[in-house]
Amino acid sequence: MTFDELGLDPELVQAVKAEGYTTPTPIQVQAIPYVLQGRDVLGCAQTGTGKTAAFALPTLQRLAASTPGGTPKIRCLVVTPTRELATQVGESFETYGRGLDLYVTVIFGGVGQDKQVKELRQGVDILVATPGRLLDLMNQRLVSLQAVEVLVLDEADRMLDMGFIHDVKKILTALPTQRQTLFFSATMPDEIESLVKSILKNPARVAVAPVSSTAERVAQKVFFVHNGDKRALLVKLLEDPSVTRALVFTQMKHVANRVMEHLEKAGISSAAIHGNKSQSARERALDGFKDGSVRVLVATDVAARGIDVDQISHVINYDLPNVPETYVHRIGRTARAGKSGEAWSFCEDGEERDFLRDIERVTRQKIPVAQTPALPPRAQKEAHDPGPRGRSHGGGDRRGGGARSGQGARTSSGQGGQRPGGGGGRQEQSRGQPAGGQGRPGRGGSRGGGRGGRKGRGGRDPGGP
Repeated sequence: MTFDELGLDPELVQAVKAEGYTTPTPIQVQAIPYVLQGRDVLGCAQTGTGKTAAFALPTLQRLAASTPGGTPKIRCLVVTPTRELATQVGESFETYGRGLDLYVTVIFGGVGQDKQVKELRQGVDILVATPGRLLDLMNQRLVSLQAVEVLVLDEADRMLDMGFIHDVKKILTALPTQRQTLFFSATMPDEIESLVKSILKNPARVAVAPVSSTAERVAQKVFFVHNGDKRALLVKLLEDPSVTRALVFTQMKHVANRVMEHLEKAGISSAAIHGNKSQSARERALDGFKDGSVRVLVATDVAARGIDVDQISHVINYDLPNVPETYVHRIGRTARAGKSGEAWSFCEDGEERDFLRDIERVTRQKIPVAQTPALPPRAQKEAHDPGPRGRSHGGGDRRGGGARSGQGARTSSGQGGQRPGGGGGRQEQSRGQPAGGQGRPGRGGSRGGGRGGRKGRGGRDPGGP
């Protein structure tokens, strides 16, 4: 099967080939024909399966086939749980649709809304958004969803985990009832199943890589270790030259900071990413991890959601997750694109033993136990990290008592700021602008810093990448 055989227009096939992709993934083979037919789709797929292209390519084709005149209106809305994922989805739409007369904007929180509102007023065909700022702008009557033809809910289970499901339900009430809905989730808990039944009409169901299965190319092992020795063990293991790029997971934000600081003191280039980091700090950490100047990225689960880096050699569970499916998500970030990878997990006595048993039960495999190397004696016994880990996927990334961050940024130029809100203290995750986000040549000229002298519909060149 090739992309040509899926019924995609030549412009889209060429754009995919230009990115180096020649063979569609299983989720793309299954989903793209249904989306092209205009059917609702329920997709069960994890990060890294190619699901973004599975909905972006056919949606671009549908929108390009009937471009209304005048100022563009939002005809496709993509809702994602995190800033990182929103940015990457926006980049995918921009990349695959670079030869089409369509505008894409990404909005998320932690930044101001002025430039975002300006972009929306100039006209947008495809809006990628995280729930909080979108709802905020809707409440200010600064965005209208009345023209939406296609709704995509991506990583719906993560939106449920992060407490956004009620925001999503409010957004749904502002959408036309006659629309195509594409719904993607790695897992299907009861509340997600209920939402599916209420918004999808006779959906085509597609599924790949059940969440209980781990990638065959990932070599897994577990190290039993006292909590106070975890940092020393991590430093020892990172002496292995085969660890070229490691993603280290912690359950709590403050633990991520401490681990990063310890690695830096040991002379290991590292960065931390979590919900308390500023947008610029998160952006620098991610860029450094991608270009190789940062060897180790320490992250919480929510902050890492949406990170798409193919060259991760090792995933290290500094803290075992308290939900087995999260373990599968984590280790699936290595061994991509046909490569092999390793997943190392630290397990201390107590509750982590229970977590390990749950993981082995769900994945139906015994994780091999590795010999813990000799570690230097501790000058003084380190206390256990304070605070319970709880049962949240978010690893403590939800804060109480503060203002909720909104959203706002554009794939090519958006900035934005923080708009305080009332009530409970949720903060959406932030990556910020992608590299090269100062505007893209072609399609009517550079859009750096805004759209400036944008040509009217039909007056732009197809443009280059």
